Amino acid sequence: MLVLNDLGKTYRTRAGEVRALHGVSLRIDKGEFVAVCGPSGSGKTTLLMMIAAMLRPSRGTVQFDGKDVYAIGGPERARLRACNIGFVFQMFHLVPYLNVLENVLVAQGASGRRDRSRAGDLLQRLGLQQRMHHRPGTLSAGEKQRVAMARALLNQPRVILADEPTGNLDPENTRCVLMHLHEFHRAGGTVIVATHGPAAQELATRTIHLRGGTIESVG
Repeated sequence: MLVLNDLGKTYRTRAGEVRALHGVSLRIDKGEFVAVCGPSGSGKTTLLMMIAAMLRPSRGTVQFDGKDVYAIGGPERARLRACNIGFVFQMFHLVPYLNVLENVLVAQGASGRRDRSRAGDLLQRLGLQQRMHHRPGTLSAGEKQRVAMARALLNQPRVILADEPTGNLDPENTRCVLMHLHEFHRAGGTVIVATHGPAAQELATRTIHLRGGTIESVG
């Protein structure tokens, strides 16, 4: 499903070049639950952004079903991402002036589709049926992350990428978010989670340890 070959990413800053990722090669098959672990600055977020077709590598390739996602045009890459990948961020990235339902529907972008029925069903499953018409500023951190989860699931993606999705949550909300990721995985979806903590690792079928932008070990 996903094949990463010799991925590298170097950022240019005023202080000089910063190598965030170097020589990462990896294969992730359909239906895996992969935890990507490592300390801050190890390259976890950079790796997920490149897998998500959101950050062009400085070198190497990302292949999705045999297609090099950075060799195709921007519009085709955006369609590939929208149809196949859901992303859950640590900081939620909700639009403050939209209500909960509208924030979920953002996942359908400019496609013209507005699947309000599915969005409503997802919010009900996530315990947010009473919050549909509230704006993000009135929600708790756990509620915001559940909105982000509904948004990631809306287009029925094949892969969910989650970047420290429980980093700002209390234990109860952490369990809730991980439960929904686990349910998606049990239904046949592929999950890739960047994480510091052990909770996601306990659900993973495989754990990738990054350090200094390279793969330290695979377990």
